[in-house]
Amino acid sequence: MKTIVRLTLVEAVRRRILWAFLGLTVVIALLTAWGFSVLIDSAQRHGVNDVQIEVGVSQILILLAFMFSFVLAMSAAFLGAPSISSEVESGVLLAVLARPLRRSELILGRWLGLAIIVVAYTAVAGVFELGVTKLVTDYLPPQPVPAVAYLAGQAIVLLTISVLLSTRLPGIAAGAICVVLFGLSWMAGVIGGIAAALNLPEVASLANGARYLLPLDGLWKGTVFSLEPPSIALLGQLVGGRGGQAVSANPFFATSGPAPAYLLYVALWVAAVLGLAIFSFRRREI
Repeated sequence: MKTIVRLTLVEAVRRRILWAFLGLTVVIALLTAWGFSVLIDSAQRHGVNDVQIEVGVSQILILLAFMFSFVLAMSAAFLGAPSISSEVESGVLLAVLARPLRRSELILGRWLGLAIIVVAYTAVAGVFELGVTKLVTDYLPPQPVPAVAYLAGQAIVLLTISVLLSTRLPGIAAGAICVVLFGLSWMAGVIGGIAAALNLPEVASLANGARYLLPLDGLWKGTVFSLEPPSIALLGQLVGGRGGQAVSANPFFATSGPAPAYLLYVALWVAAVLGLAIFSFRRREI
């Protein structure tokens, strides 16, 4: 399995995937620095106080995290989607599996290698973006490390789904399905928040079930909560009642992060889907 992990990493470097990711990160960070500097300068000239500037910066940072979650989703989906199917279609696996290599080792090696790439990219990009924000605005979110970890968790969930689909579907089809699932998960989270605000328990229950069926929205809420300044969280608590429910319907606001039990569930979910991918690949004729 170590050989498969190493080959996966070497292949990513050879295809310049990592360099493309890093280049994209640098461009986004530079644009972020320029945008924040213009925002801060304009706000100070118009007499905006420091608390208002902090809230504005935090909300823009959450929007950037949302955009970055899409980039990670696409990257994870289209990294994992051809991981098995392309080698089946090309016939490469006939030579690879003729050696003393189990199919489970191939799946786990591919997944682990791609997971290392996704997590490393998320960590580097997150540190770079937060560092630029701190340098330009002097603002740092209250929980930067959990925020980056939750984003990486979303990418791992989608990567695992794409590897599972890759054992049965062509790469393009598997990648497209993963992107659609990401969008549906986002919509389910928004609908769940609106249903809770309008006191529609049946709809809210269905949306909450989707959060467990595909554990993406729960991790996104953790990202939002980690990036919010204490003043925003306090405001949500002070509003209370129906007003508090209406505020909670905002997909860019979270009253709390995911519970440890939910994080444990996500880990077990990833393990179960990986197991299903191994089972599916073992049953496939090559």
